[in-house]
Amino acid sequence: MEQLIIVVAALPLISALLIQLFAGRIGRSIARLSVAATTLSFFISLLLLWWALTGHEPQALPVGNTSAIMLFDPLSTLLAMIILGISLIVHIYSVRYMAEEAGYGRFFVLLDLMTAALLFMVIAGDLITLVIAWYLVGVLLYFLLGQDTRSQTAYRFAFWTLITYRIGDIPLILAAALLYNAYDTWSLTSIFNEIMANPGAHQVLGLPLPEVVAALIGLAAFARSAQFLLHNWLPYTMDGPTPVSALMHAGIVNAGGFLINRFAPVFVHSGDVLHIIFFVGLITAIFGSLLMLTQNDIKKALGYSTMGQMGFMIMECGIGAFSLAIYHMFAHGVFKGTLFLSAGGVIHHSRKDDGIPKDELYTFAVEKAPNKVHQPWLLMAAITLAVPLIILVLAHLLIAQDYFQKQGAIVLLFFGWVTGAQLIFATYRMRTQNIWRLVGLSVLSLVIVVLGYVVISHAFDLFLYPDPAFRVQLYSAATIDLLRFDVLVGVITLVVVSGWVLTYYAEQKGLRRRQQTKRLWLNFYALISREFYIIDIYTRLTRTLLGFSGRLNVWLRWL
Repeated sequence: MEQLIIVVAALPLISALLIQLFAGRIGRSIARLSVAATTLSFFISLLLLWWALTGHEPQALPVGNTSAIMLFDPLSTLLAMIILGISLIVHIYSVRYMAEEAGYGRFFVLLDLMTAALLFMVIAGDLITLVIAWYLVGVLLYFLLGQDTRSQTAYRFAFWTLITYRIGDIPLILAAALLYNAYDTWSLTSIFNEIMANPGAHQVLGLPLPEVVAALIGLAAFARSAQFLLHNWLPYTMDGPTPVSALMHAGIVNAGGFLINRFAPVFVHSGDVLHIIFFVGLITAIFGSLLMLTQNDIKKALGYSTMGQMGFMIMECGIGAFSLAIYHMFAHGVFKGTLFLSAGGVIHHSRKDDGIPKDELYTFAVEKAPNKVHQPWLLMAAITLAVPLIILVLAHLLIAQDYFQKQGAIVLLFFGWVTGAQLIFATYRMRTQNIWRLVGLSVLSLVIVVLGYVVISHAFDLFLYPDPAFRVQLYSAATIDLLRFDVLVGVITLVVVSGWVLTYYAEQKGLRRRQQTKRLWLNFYALISREFYIIDIYTRLTRTLLGFSGRLNVWLRWL
């Protein structure tokens, strides 16, 4: 049964080969062949996932007489099912969507090859297969984004993506070379076993090998998952076909979270690297969420939304919640894929009639009008701050009594509290005569979401990392000094609460009407709308580098 994991990855590859060979004979039926192969592969992946859920032990499966190894384990079976599920939806959507586009057969060949590359990446049990699949994903994405060969914009930003991905390939290749040099094997299982048995056996430049490898893996994940300063390619790749955008945002960009999870035994011994990963993810989440709010293009807004979500996913890895990052990857993939595939229909419909009901939420969001009838401020402040905290604490106590002994869990609770409090705070500011009904609905939705989130994330934890001792090691690796941790949480809590208080005070006193305050907000909006001038800086650096190269060529008489 476990051998079927190889068949799952091979079917899309075979489909791509058959389409390339017989496209001239079968015509438009190539789409049926591609969809059929993906469907069969998807159902086999469901069978394998069920096999893993019933408790069958992970296995490393050699491929013939080659050095290639495929892994049958919870992570590979789960991600294979997710990839194929999203890919199947994209395949079905593309049958009609791409029908009038040039290169119909080429598109399905590339789509099948991309699916196969992603599958081989997640089931790879050796460093060579992993690096090759990781590299091919970037190359194939370049061709998919540039499907319309007549679009200069699509070609330009596809090239941006290719260059960024190549930057992320270098650290992974270096990590693979270091691991092979140290342990004289390409097998991931053998390498991880030796690292867990004796993490300090090897050093690189005086540093422990696990820390160096973890840092390189983190850099590779940053480039692939569009972390801050390596994110510019993501929101600008919207000129590619919509099915490609859906597959990219729902699956490909999640590869950073997968890579960190695959090398979890390395990160167990790399606490300092996890702290850096948490910080990078936090910055990315904040910047992505801010930039999303200022976009007037729906697909670009979805791109920055993905950047923010990838920041949260990487941040979850940084606090030791590796399985939670996988759950986040799954939930975000399904959600964002649906949004991208629906974006075109929404735009088309909105050009005729916006269709937005003029209800309380619409009026508040568009007119920014505060509630006419203000409830007692102290009462609403207490509800805003206390209710989400009580819900989160009770929900987690129902699942695990020792949950609050982990700093990572406290960080997640903190962000959940901020989000829930923000929801109720925004509800309080809405224009409505029945504020208690809105608050009640908000609290009810928060309870349902939190309970579902806690239960499902805990189930993912037990499935992906069934060894309790290993889970404890992951959280322990991400732990920082208790005093610094308490100070950090206290400061951030004070900033959040102060922000809400100042917002309320400003609205009550009308301070936003003052010219100086307006100018300050306009300057801040200009900074965000220009995306913090990061692209301008990169453009200037590119021109400077090209100018220097030109002068160097003239000086050396190479031209």
